[in-house]
Amino acid sequence: MSSEPRPLHDDEALILRIEGLLAQAAYQDNPLREPLAQLFEHSQGQRHRLERLVRISDGYQTAARSDSQTLAEQYDRQLRRLEKLARISDRYQASLREMSEALREASLHDPMTSLGNRRFLADRLNEETERANRKNSPYALAMLDIDFFKAVNDSYGHGAGDQALCRIAHCIQEHVREYDHCGRWGGEEFLIILPETALESARQVAERVHHEIGTMRHEFFDGRITASLGLTLYQPGETYSATINRADMALLRAKAAGRDRVEVA
Repeated sequence: MSSEPRPLHDDEALILRIEGLLAQAAYQDNPLREPLAQLFEHSQGQRHRLERLVRISDGYQTAARSDSQTLAEQYDRQLRRLEKLARISDRYQASLREMSEALREASLHDPMTSLGNRRFLADRLNEETERANRKNSPYALAMLDIDFFKAVNDSYGHGAGDQALCRIAHCIQEHVREYDHCGRWGGEEFLIILPETALESARQVAERVHHEIGTMRHEFFDGRITASLGLTLYQPGETYSATINRADMALLRAKAAGRDRVEVA
């Protein structure tokens, strides 16, 4: 099966024509043949050099395109790497924030009872003191102490005592109002902060907590565990330490009067 010959371009046809004419014997003695042959040879040399330059130029363009693609790929890889690092950094920062918040919460809560600790109560007292002075609306403060708690530990062991502490802490939290603050002040002592509360209303809350603690039943023995409370009202202009001292004095009076009661300063 034969194929059609490739069509010649105009310049290729001209070159073939010139080569054919120069090869003909009829023109061998023509005085113009020699200079024309030299001119043709020079022209062909120039043409070959031009073709070489074109090939070099094409190779350079190809290499340039390849380098450009390589740079683009490198840029894309670097961009992806930076995006990955940014995601890792974001997760790391989020983890740090969560850890910081968890540590802050842990630093404000008593690990045994889960109530606020002394630091938490001090922060709340500072806030309520500032608000009371700003709004001229005093808060009430109750100090609660579990009666004869050492005897519970001595008779039934510290495990039973810890269990009783946790149950009483839960009872206090359950029977104060939603916006009140309560926490473990230390040992078997608890504080209850009652924001913007008149003394009589505060007494009702304190009596309710006192009653509920006294009616609790405990697994390790059949008797009652009672609590004594000292209650007072913040006086405008004083420090919260002065309010605490007054509540503590009321608590001492409750203990001196036989315990298991609420005493108001």
